[in-house]
Amino acid sequence: MNPFFGVFLHAVGGLAAGSFYIPFRRVSRWSWESYWLIQGVAAWMIMPIVIAYLTTPDLWLLYRECSASSLMWSYIFGVLWGVGGLTFGLSMRYLGMSLGYATALGFCAVFGTLVPPMFTGKFYAIVATRPGWVLLAGVAVCLAGIGICGYAGIRKERELTDQQKKQAVREFALMKGFAVAVFAGVMSACMAFAISAGDPIADNAVRLGTTSMFQNNAIYVPAMAGGFTTNVIWCLVLNVRNRTLGDYRRGGARTLARNYAFASLAGVIWYGQFFFYGMGTTQMGEYDFSSWSIHMAFIIVFSNLWGIYFREWKGVRAVTWRAIWAGIGVLVLSTLVIGAARYLKA
Repeated sequence: MNPFFGVFLHAVGGLAAGSFYIPFRRVSRWSWESYWLIQGVAAWMIMPIVIAYLTTPDLWLLYRECSASSLMWSYIFGVLWGVGGLTFGLSMRYLGMSLGYATALGFCAVFGTLVPPMFTGKFYAIVATRPGWVLLAGVAVCLAGIGICGYAGIRKERELTDQQKKQAVREFALMKGFAVAVFAGVMSACMAFAISAGDPIADNAVRLGTTSMFQNNAIYVPAMAGGFTTNVIWCLVLNVRNRTLGDYRRGGARTLARNYAFASLAGVIWYGQFFFYGMGTTQMGEYDFSSWSIHMAFIIVFSNLWGIYFREWKGVRAVTWRAIWAGIGVLVLSTLVIGAARYLKA
């Protein structure tokens, strides 16, 4: 195990998660629910099955030998996580990449990092050691960084005119977006619970010959199937309600090919976050629960960098610029502190 290599893998996963929304900018003449559904087919059905099949020696034998309980709870938590993923997409729609990511993932980091070890009883053993306190300090630094980014986002909202906000985020709506982002963050933490519930699946995968670095890939199939269930139902409901079922065949051949290609590309990039996240957790040892906060930190770092690149921060005051860069710096620092805690433990 190499905690700093684990942090690097989480950084790559964070880059994927912070970037997946970009291909949607090339989708035209489709409603949100239509391109979100196509993204979901690629991200939550095709990619998990393909990657698990390629990295697990006998995937179907593995599932036959797994307990029904581990499969069921991974799926159920996946369904709940799907609610978070669905509303997370809406938070990007209403708040933009910078403020939307910071708000949603702030709550996601808190619940997803601290609740699983408390539930399994590992938390109390962790706080009894010096490396454990260093680890918790790193988590606290991470949350502080998220808070600073959120503060910068609030300052940005106050400083920009409505016209400037609309130029960067076409459907900007602060209160609606904030409410959606908070709910999305809490529910999105259920993926951490799904992975924790799927630990017996990962153990069986290793027993059947799967490389330990790829052991979590088998968990993603039932977990993300749960997420897909939630999203496909809601997207189809919106398609019917908004009369957008025709999106999937609307436009000329070139427009349709571009829309399907970029929506699917978003899904492939999205899945990359958990592919690298799963490998990163295997490098963190008994402190693997800290992976969630590291993952969230890097997502916020890269999403804010993309937000800056797409001029979502154009026109803000110097103090707000300093705040967002300070938040990004604190988040990077938190990943180093968490990695150091695992190094001290080793």
